Amino acid sequence: MTTDVSLPAASVPAVEPDRVRCAWGDSAPEYARYHDEEWGTPLRGDDALFERLSLEAFQSGLSWLTILRKRPAFRAAFAGFSIDAVAAFTEEDEARLMADAGIVRNRAKVTAAIRNARAAQQIDGGLSDLLWSFAPPGPRARPATLADVPATSPESVAMAKELKRRGFAFVGPTTAYALMQATGMVDDHVATCFRATP
Repeated sequence: MTTDVSLPAASVPAVEPDRVRCAWGDSAPEYARYHDEEWGTPLRGDDALFERLSLEAFQSGLSWLTILRKRPAFRAAFAGFSIDAVAAFTEEDEARLMADAGIVRNRAKVTAAIRNARAAQQIDGGLSDLLWSFAPPGPRARPATLADVPATSPESVAMAKELKRRGFAFVGPTTAYALMQATGMVDDHVATCFRATP
């Protein structure tokens, strides 16, 4: 299983200010580090992708910066996003999560994370293989600007539909596309970004 790149709980180290990034990557130190080290980097592994899927769902309607800053607390609250551990959460765990000020305390999203862990356990071949089966094949045109980056794609629509069919919640096409971007299933670094590959 691939290990997810983690942000330290205490601080975010300085980033190289002279790098040309996607515009959003320069708006906060946490964004710069996430952009430089994680976003668009291929990530595999059931638990690692379950974490990303869960965090993308928790982000719905909020700033991603909020989620990044709460990420260490999310990891502690959700047992490191171990699918098996979260699937075993009880009503008492739900109550604990709803009382945890370190995370986003939205009952529907908390319930969805637990439900999604249980649904992930039922996937033959694992969550990682299922999600990666929706990655578009071959190279595609790199976006010139952020305005050229789509919010959804035919593949994200298909991924969301399949996940919902399997019992997942909070996994619409926009959330699915954000997951695809974050985990390198698609590479939406703009053409001028230092992370852009030919």
